[in-house]
Amino acid sequence: MAKDFSTMELSNGSSNTSIHQVSDPAKRQTLQLAAWLGLLGSLSPLAAQAKASRIGFKAMPIGMGDFIELPADYVATVLAPWGEPVGIAGNMPAYKPDASNTAQEQAVQMGMHHDGLVFFPLQGSATHGLLVNNHEYIDEGLLFPDGFEPMTAEKVLKAQNAHGISVIEVKLDNKGWQMVRPSKWARRITANTPMTLSGPAAGHALLRTAADATGTRVLGTLGNCASSMTPWGTYLSGEENWANYFATGDKPSAHHKRWGLRPKSYSQWEPHDQRFNAEQHPNEPNRFGWIVEVDPMDPSSTPIKRTAIGRGAHEGAWVGQTKSGRAVVYSGEDARFEYIYKFVSRDKIQAGGAAANRDLLDHGTLYVARFDADGTGAWLPLVHGQGPLTAANGFADQGEVLVKARQASDALGATKMDRPEWLTIDTASGWVYCTLTNNSQRGEPGKPGVDAANPRVNNSMGQIIRWQDAGDFDGLHFKWNHLLLAGDPANARPEAKGNIQGDIFGCPDGITFGPGGLLWIETDVHSSQMRQGEFERIGNNQLLACDVTTGEVRRFLTGPTNCEITGLSFTPDGTTMFLNIQHPGESPSDRSDPKETAKYSNWPDYVDETRPRSATVAVRKKNGGVIGL
Repeated sequence: MAKDFSTMELSNGSSNTSIHQVSDPAKRQTLQLAAWLGLLGSLSPLAAQAKASRIGFKAMPIGMGDFIELPADYVATVLAPWGEPVGIAGNMPAYKPDASNTAQEQAVQMGMHHDGLVFFPLQGSATHGLLVNNHEYIDEGLLFPDGFEPMTAEKVLKAQNAHGISVIEVKLDNKGWQMVRPSKWARRITANTPMTLSGPAAGHALLRTAADATGTRVLGTLGNCASSMTPWGTYLSGEENWANYFATGDKPSAHHKRWGLRPKSYSQWEPHDQRFNAEQHPNEPNRFGWIVEVDPMDPSSTPIKRTAIGRGAHEGAWVGQTKSGRAVVYSGEDARFEYIYKFVSRDKIQAGGAAANRDLLDHGTLYVARFDADGTGAWLPLVHGQGPLTAANGFADQGEVLVKARQASDALGATKMDRPEWLTIDTASGWVYCTLTNNSQRGEPGKPGVDAANPRVNNSMGQIIRWQDAGDFDGLHFKWNHLLLAGDPANARPEAKGNIQGDIFGCPDGITFGPGGLLWIETDVHSSQMRQGEFERIGNNQLLACDVTTGEVRRFLTGPTNCEITGLSFTPDGTTMFLNIQHPGESPSDRSDPKETAKYSNWPDYVDETRPRSATVAVRKKNGGVIGL
C-alpha cells in the first residue's frame, strides 16, 4: 500500500506539524514532493518550508517563435555556427549560404549539429578560453546544395568532415563574446582523423582490420554526443549513434544485430568508403562506440579511444573523484533498454594535467547498474571470469567483454533503462543525476515491461533518476530515487502527466550543475511530436533550472522552432553560460528540403530561404551577474 505523505508528521523542535497543515499550497506541494523523493531525512522540514528559492529569475512562458526567448535582464550572443572557419591560420574559408563549400573547406569549418560543449579557461580566465564542441550528426538536405541523393564520393567526404569535434578560441570584449581567429589552438577532428585505441581491448582480434592489423589505430569519431571536462583538463566525448553508418548486407551476425546494425546504412557511405561495409570489414564497427579523450591544449595530440570504459552507444562520460583521489567515470547508452555504467580507475589522479594522467583511464574496473525495487541497487562488475562472463558463454577474455559490453550486461541481469542520456555529479552531496529521456516501446508486446526505475509504459515524457553510492563514488551499492517524472498534468493518459513541481516539460536530455548549486535541464522533444498530442502545451524545446533542495523547476530559456537545446558549460565565475542550439527548423524526417525548412526556421541568420544553422550561444546577465541567481 502506498504511503500517504500528506499526513506525514514533521519534527518542529518541541512540537510536530503535518504537511497538510502547511497553509501555503506551493510550500505544501514542495514538502509533499520532497517526502516522496525521500529527502526529508536529510532536509530540515521547517527550513525547507521557510527557505526562499535559490532560483533568481522570473519563469519564462512556453516558447512558440523562431528565436531564443529568455528573461529581460539577460542577453544571448550567437557564436560559431555550422560552417564558420575555426581559425586555422592560412586556411579560413568563408561559409557559403548555398552549401557549396567543398569537402576540404568543411574540414576546417565548424561541423554540423553541435552537441556536447565545454569551456576550457586559459590560465583560469573567465573571459578567455577554448570552446570544444562535438557534432552529433548531419542533415544532408542542408549540407549539400542538391540534397541527399545521389550520394557521391565528394559528398561522403564532406559529410565525414562535418562530423567530429571542433576546438575554437573565444574571448569576451566590449562587444561581447567573439571567436579569436587565427588561433594556435584552433582544430578540427573529423571522421578521418587518426586516433589511438588504448586500454584492455586495444590490439584485440575483434579490433583488427585489413587496414590496421595491430587493432590500435582507427580513423575518426562518429555520432559524438555529450561531453565533459576531466579533472586533469581533457575533453571526453561519447560516440552514440555510430551504428547508423555501417551496412551489414543481408546476413548480419548476431553480434551486429545486438548493436543495431542494418543491412543498408542510414548514411549510405559504404558504396564510396568500403570501411563502412561491415559485411566486408566486420570488425570496423567494433572500433566505434568508445569514449574519446582529447587534449584541447595540445593541437598536435592524437585523440584516444579509451576501451577500459567499455563500448556502447555512449551519450557521454562524466568524472567524479573519490576521497582517495581515484577517477570514477559514469556513462550511459542513449538507446532503448540499454544500460548505465561506471568505471573506477586503478590509480589516483596525479598533479600535472593531461601528460601526468595519460594512462589513467586505461586501468580499472567497469561496472553496470542494477536498480532494485526497494530503492537500492548494485554495481555489477564487467570482469572476465566472474559470474557468467566466461569463454563458455562467448567472452574469451576481458577485451571481448569490453567490445561486447551490451551482451555482458545482458548476461549479468543489469537494469534495462529508458535511454540514459546526460549525467551530472553533485560533488557536495555525492548524488549522481541521469536523464532518461523517453522510451515509447516500454511495455510493448515482446519488450521489457515497467520496473521501479522505469515505471511508465509508452514513456513519451522521460524522467530524471539519481543515486548515491555507498561510502564514496567507488561504492559497490547505492540508494536511488527519481528527482521527477516529466510530463504535463493536463494530459489524459496518466503515464504522460508527470509530477513536476513548477514549469512543465518533456524529454529531459542535457543536465548539469551550475552556479549556486542549481541543476540545469535541457529538453529534446522531436519535431515530429512538438506541439502535437501529449506535447501540445509544451512548446519549443527549453532550458530550465531546478532547485534540488525543494524540487522546484523554473523555465529559463526557449529555443527557435524545432531545435534541440543541448551542450551546457559555464565560465569559472558563473557569469557566462554557453549552450548549443541544434538543428533549428528540423524536418520530421531528419533530412530537410531547404525551402521547406525555411518555413520553420531561418535562425540565426534570418535571411529569407537561408539554411538554418546549429550554433553555440553565449548567455550573460546584462549587469554582469551570475547566471540563474
